[in-house]
Amino acid sequence: MKPGTPSHVHLIGVGGTAMGALAAMFKERGWRVTGSDGPLYPPMSDQLAAWGIEVTQGFEPAHLEPRPDLVVVGNVCRRDNPEAQVAREAGMTVLSLPGALRKHFLEGKRSLVVAGTHGKTTTTSLLAELLEGAGEDPSVMDGGVMRRWSSNFKLGEGPWFVIEGDEYDSAYFEKSAKFLQYDPHAAIITSLEYDHADIYPDFEAYLDAFIRLVSLVPSQGRLVLWAGINDRKTLLASASAQAVSYSVQGDAEHADWTAVPSGPGKFGLTVRGRDCGEFRTSFHGVHNLRNILAAFIMANEVAGVDLEALRDILPSCRGVKRRQELLGTPGGVFVYDDFGHHPTAVRETLSAIRAAHPTSRLAAAFEPRSATACRRAHQEEYAKSFGAADLAVIAPVGRNLPEEERLDTRQLAMDIQRSGIRAVAARSVDEVLGVLEEWAGEGDVIVMFSNGAFGGLGRRLIEALQ
Repeated sequence: MKPGTPSHVHLIGVGGTAMGALAAMFKERGWRVTGSDGPLYPPMSDQLAAWGIEVTQGFEPAHLEPRPDLVVVGNVCRRDNPEAQVAREAGMTVLSLPGALRKHFLEGKRSLVVAGTHGKTTTTSLLAELLEGAGEDPSVMDGGVMRRWSSNFKLGEGPWFVIEGDEYDSAYFEKSAKFLQYDPHAAIITSLEYDHADIYPDFEAYLDAFIRLVSLVPSQGRLVLWAGINDRKTLLASASAQAVSYSVQGDAEHADWTAVPSGPGKFGLTVRGRDCGEFRTSFHGVHNLRNILAAFIMANEVAGVDLEALRDILPSCRGVKRRQELLGTPGGVFVYDDFGHHPTAVRETLSAIRAAHPTSRLAAAFEPRSATACRRAHQEEYAKSFGAADLAVIAPVGRNLPEEERLDTRQLAMDIQRSGIRAVAARSVDEVLGVLEEWAGEGDVIVMFSNGAFGGLGRRLIEALQ
């Protein structure tokens, strides 16, 4: 490499949310960045273009010419990917996404890892915003687009790196949870329920990944856990760090930090029995109070931000897009978009929206698209998730799976109806749109749940209702 020539990184599968963010982080550090993927669509295609990432379509060995200094292989790539094969056979430096993040961005930082089945994306954003508001200038990498920075990453000059700890696997050559490579100085575990059925064969395998994470937190760090986790004792058996628990009143018998809801957007806080007064927030729902507590503990007990500063900063925290995000109010109808796809996430989000609109009719449109949502693993739990709604519209399963593994949407609709809630198993996204358009009137509320684009339902629904 000629003196003064920037280092070159090539990312295989650059169109993923995290891979795209990593590409932009390298770009911000002054690297030449190229990437390859299948066909890309907005918003990711637009985001990569805005970041100035050179993207080629398809996977061809020619994309590795001239030879890059580093190749990052995304977890969408299989062993037979042509570019991954050539990189390996030619002896190029090859890393997974978490491996590259660890080597090139986490070194020299104190890593604050936010893990758990639910709430980690919002908690990551909250923690980063609290540290930013306190003048800590943290780095952050999140699983969603943070409203404060209109991005899912930020590179700061401060000592802290706040990172969403994803338990999904790293790469075809590294079949372990991403968060195991993040060298946690401290970690949050928000919740534990079986997820990622395509990676973990059962709950015991899923739990084991978190046990390994707990064992990595050093004794001088902190382990922050929701007090309602059923397997808390099993997790703590592997811990050397001090554990700090939290709960919302009624969650658990005892917690070090407890929030007591005191009205819309308000809660009281007690810390180890000490009354710390009232706090205000724009976030709705009990699950978001838990997220706030987890972020508070990390900011206060690990980063040293005092409670009075947190009291002042919290009302300005904005969270992430696609988490109870109000897209608009066409025709007086409140249309929300949410990434939730696990039955618990659906249930708690609907409860929070119901609390925010207590006198309105509420409809939920659900697209079973994630690897877990598509499967029968939570068939019975989904039937209990729509209790706060007046109407549930279930879209077709978004993956091609054998019938014996696939979520039965017709059965799900029937089970929901048995609880007295109108439910429709739609045959297409067009039918979902038609049902909602016919049902909705001024003052009603619609919440869309999907970890994908839901066939453009949000845009189409707003146009139809206008």
